Amino acid sequence: MAEMFMPAALNVPLCKLGEGPTYDPHTDTAWWFDILNAKLCEYQFGSGVSRQHELPLAASALARVDGHTQLVFTERGLYLRDVTTGDLSLHLELEADNPLTRSNDARVHPSGALWLGTMGWQAEPEAGAIYWYYKGALRKIFDKITISNAICFSPDGAVGYFADTALRKVMRVLLDPANGLPVGEASVFLTAFPAGNPDGAIVDAEGNFWVALWDGSQIAGYAPDGSFLRSIALPVSQPSCPAFVGKDANQMLVTSAWLGMDEAARQQQPAGATFVLDLPFKGRFDPDIKIA
Repeated sequence: MAEMFMPAALNVPLCKLGEGPTYDPHTDTAWWFDILNAKLCEYQFGSGVSRQHELPLAASALARVDGHTQLVFTERGLYLRDVTTGDLSLHLELEADNPLTRSNDARVHPSGALWLGTMGWQAEPEAGAIYWYYKGALRKIFDKITISNAICFSPDGAVGYFADTALRKVMRVLLDPANGLPVGEASVFLTAFPAGNPDGAIVDAEGNFWVALWDGSQIAGYAPDGSFLRSIALPVSQPSCPAFVGKDANQMLVTSAWLGMDEAARQQQPAGATFVLDLPFKGRFDPDIKIA
C-alpha cells in the first residue's frame, strides 16, 4: 500500500509532458522540461520565483557544467546553454538526421559521464537507443529501445539502471565506476510494479531505486536486490520523473503530465503539476557533467 508523504504542488505552470527534473544545490534551483511545448522550467526554492524559458526545439534533460553553463539534451543533440542569457550553442549532434526520434531520459553518472536515451516521437517500436557521453566522446551502448527511461546509477557508480517503458521492464548492468561504461551484459532488475509503467527513476544515498509509475499514480521504491520497499502516492495518474532536491537532499520533486487526457479527465486531477514532498530518507545529487 502506498504511504502518504503529503506531496505539495509547486506554484508553477502545468506541463503537457513534464520531464527531466534536476537540481542545482549551488543555487537551490530545480530545472525541468515541458518537452512537447519546448519549454525549460526553473524554480528557485529560496525566493519561490518560477520561470519558463522558451526553447527553439524540444528538449528533455540538462546537466550542470559549471556555474555559468548547462548541457541541454534536445531533439537534435547536445547544446550548451548560458545560464544568464539563455543562449544555446551546438555542442554535439545526436540523431539529428533522424526525424523520427527525439531526446527523452538522461542522467549524469558519478564519474561525470552522461547517459542519454532517445525514442520515437510516436513511440515507434525499437526506434530509440541509449548513448554514453564523456568528455566529448559519444558511444551507443544499447539499441532497439522503444521508450528509454529510468536511467540512474548506484552511489558508487558500479551499477546502472534503465528501462524500456513499452516492455514494462527495468534493466540492471554492471559499470566501470571510473567512466560509467558497461562492463557486462544487462539483466532484468524489475518486471513487477504496484501499478502503471516504469518512467523516470533515481537512486538514493543507500542505493535504493525509486521509479515514477506512469498511469500508476505513485513513486515505487526498491532495494538494490529488487525487493519492494514502499510506494509514495501522488494525486496524478501520470507522474513522470523524480529528482532529489533541497540543501540536504531530503525532499523529492516529481514532474507529471496531462498528455493524452481529455478535459474531463484533467478536471479530476492536477495533471501536469510539479510536486515536492519531504522524505524520511536521504537522497543524493547528480554531479557536474565533464565535457572536456
